[in-house]
Amino acid sequence: MSRLKDTYKNEIVDAMIKKFGYKNIMQVPKLEKVVVNMGVGEAKENAKILESAIKDLETITGQKAVVTKAKKSVANFKIREGMSIGCKVTLRGERMYEFVDRLINLALPRVRDFRGVNPNAFDGRGNYALGIKEQLIFPEIEYDKIDKVRGMDVIFVTTANTDEEARELLTLFNMPFAK
Repeated sequence: MSRLKDTYKNEIVDAMIKKFGYKNIMQVPKLEKVVVNMGVGEAKENAKILESAIKDLETITGQKAVVTKAKKSVANFKIREGMSIGCKVTLRGERMYEFVDRLINLALPRVRDFRGVNPNAFDGRGNYALGIKEQLIFPEIEYDKIDKVRGMDVIFVTTANTDEEARELLTLFNMPFAK
């Protein structure tokens, strides 16, 4: 069992109950899932680019990636409906806590000129979105085997009802919010 999950079970739940005054332990917000998404627009010309993006995403998350397809045709982007244009992974349970632990403690401190993540990227329903500009910040990715630097989106889906509750939950997970 990951260190982060043990911490959640004890300290984080106690701190959340103390701050928000929940009457029942089931009211305490928790991390439901983490979605890691990589949009690969160049995949419309070359399918090999998408394959290498999928390989990178699977290396980072430790789980098989799903190919995402275009929902609509967009003439300006030369995209037709059903074209493969990205990949995503949905992490839950043990793998999710493992990934969050690695992201917060290993990857984010390796970002160049890092001053913290945007504290305003909540959606109003207690979910948080984080954009990463390059996959090289993860220690699993070898610099020599990269064909192109790609970014990704990491979305934290919580059971919190408000942004304030979700921000407190992620702060207790040691998320480095910018001051």
